[in-house]
Amino acid sequence: FSQTQEVLPLLKLMGRVEGHVDLSFLLPKFVVCKYTEVKPRILLMGLRRSGKSSIQKVVFHKMSPNETLFLESTNKICREDVSNSSFVNFQIWDFPGQIDFFDPTFDYEMIFRGTGALIFVIDSQDDYMEALARLHLTVTRAYKVNPDINFEIFIHKVDGLSDDHKIETQRDIHQRANDDLADAGLEKIHLSFYLTSIYDHSIFEAFSKVVQKLIPQLPTLENLLNIFISNSGIEKAFLFDVVSKIYIATDSTPVDMQTYELCCDMIDVVIDISCIYGLKDDGTGTPYDKESMAIIKLNNTTVLYLKEVTKFLALVCFVREESFERKGLIDYNFHCFRKAIQEVFEVRMKVVRSRKHQSHLQKNKRPTPNGTPRMPL
Repeated sequence: FSQTQEVLPLLKLMGRVEGHVDLSFLLPKFVVCKYTEVKPRILLMGLRRSGKSSIQKVVFHKMSPNETLFLESTNKICREDVSNSSFVNFQIWDFPGQIDFFDPTFDYEMIFRGTGALIFVIDSQDDYMEALARLHLTVTRAYKVNPDINFEIFIHKVDGLSDDHKIETQRDIHQRANDDLADAGLEKIHLSFYLTSIYDHSIFEAFSKVVQKLIPQLPTLENLLNIFISNSGIEKAFLFDVVSKIYIATDSTPVDMQTYELCCDMIDVVIDISCIYGLKDDGTGTPYDKESMAIIKLNNTTVLYLKEVTKFLALVCFVREESFERKGLIDYNFHCFRKAIQEVFEVRMKVVRSRKHQSHLQKNKRPTPNGTPRMPL
């Protein structure tokens, strides 16, 4: 779609263009021919003790990084559905490092065929030559089955390395992995590399970028955020999944790691305080709801502003103090932004429900094995 086609519905959603605009192009790309929506699948792979299960527990189960030291090695494939919000819906498959998923009795084609992203975890503090050999074998096999897979390489456990050693390790792994692909005549395969650790926010930022590639509405969300900040005097805005602290979209300005860490810390503070003071006297209610809002003023004339978008999403903004004096304008624009987000989601769900209904009707029209028509249900 051209930029004009894409921005037009955004302007309409923000109240700037009159008339009806078809938003059906916002449908997820993971819809199969039977009109049933398929959750994109993320595979976690790597050698034993590389940190795969620890990553999953810290990001999606709020486990303390220190507690992961007591995790037992994974000895079977663990599958988990992540359905935290309207835009973050996927499955994570955690593969044990010792499993030979290329065994003839193992249906690796079925696994790779429905995969949106393959995360390969490499322990940066260990000898990674064997990991690179397994990475090459995995990527080449997966690419033959499904060329649309996003290949994401987590160079993990970098908390124990110096800054210079981190850069050198990433450069070496990047060079060797791409050289192996070039030698096999597979230069067109793109590998993305991330330096990660469960002891800081780097693992959340890396997972954010992986998940964003699986969100077909991402360009629309980014354009909505660009329109919102340009008309509100906001310097930076993130759309966060509150449960996992993954940011599913941000505006077009560069992301600073320190800024992202402040946002994550703010979400933790808001949720923790809400769990203490946000419930009713009888303990009922939810700590995070449509009334959730927080303002934190930093000592550098910057204001952090958090607002609830949906029951799982929050908008976190960085605003200068002088711009925040126009809080009424910011709140009005936020109201338009939240309405636009909800409309994007509603259009998606309406079309998915319509296609499921069509699939149901087509199924009933099919004759039974003896040739007689099916009775309507």
